[in-house]
Amino acid sequence: MSGNGEDSQEAKNGRARRAGRAVAAAAKRVEQDPRLVGAVKVLREFLPGDSEFGDSLSTGGKAQAQVAGRRLSAATAKRPGALREAGLSALQVWQAVSEAQGRGRGDREMAIVFTDLVEFSEWALEAGDDAALTLLRDVSDAIEPPVEDRGGEVVKRLGDGMMAVFDEPRSALDAVTDARERLERVDCDGYDPRIRAGIHVGRPRCIGGDYLGVDVNVAARLAEEAEGDEILVSERLLELLGDDAPDAQRKRRFKVKGVPRDLGAYSVRRA
Repeated sequence: MSGNGEDSQEAKNGRARRAGRAVAAAAKRVEQDPRLVGAVKVLREFLPGDSEFGDSLSTGGKAQAQVAGRRLSAATAKRPGALREAGLSALQVWQAVSEAQGRGRGDREMAIVFTDLVEFSEWALEAGDDAALTLLRDVSDAIEPPVEDRGGEVVKRLGDGMMAVFDEPRSALDAVTDARERLERVDCDGYDPRIRAGIHVGRPRCIGGDYLGVDVNVAARLAEEAEGDEILVSERLLELLGDDAPDAQRKRRFKVKGVPRDLGAYSVRRA
């Protein structure tokens, strides 16, 4: 009698397991239905924030939404479906709300700075990797503290240079000026480290932990066109500084690709 009872219970358990597997398989088919996935993707276009949130570019920062986005993308990379898109939709909105509340960068106007070392690559080829690395560490110790002391953020290090952003144009200019002076105390056998810099004020788009857009290109091109110990700033920066603007000379023949044709560039050299 008990044997029949055990067989009956085992049969029930077997049916339950088969039913569970069938439900899971059906749910998987529905969840990965291309029509449903496509519908969720279309919905994301109408939600606040970046509708492409989830790729390596948009999740490259350190904010909680970006970290969660990286983990979700990695976990579902081999099995994309509607649940993945729904999860990214929630993170997309979370990131957008964070930016709107000031925890991200959003669409605010800010000063963008690029710097690099003059003739560093040529010297490094002769000096070798060890000497070059030692110098870069010394340079970093010289030019990055002024950025942080004035409320700026080092966005990324670019070999022998960096990109930084500031809320205030005055802070950006003061930080670069201070960095230029601090660099004089860096001693390097056979090389005189000097920076050139570009500063522009605009509204770059924040994606992940990086900034993109025309305004970023402008700042980068200003730095590329600067000479040793020279800071090239845009006319917009001088306008915002007003009476507090430094003595600056307009750069003649400033015509480079990737920037507006009417861009005015001004040179701020040492006194």
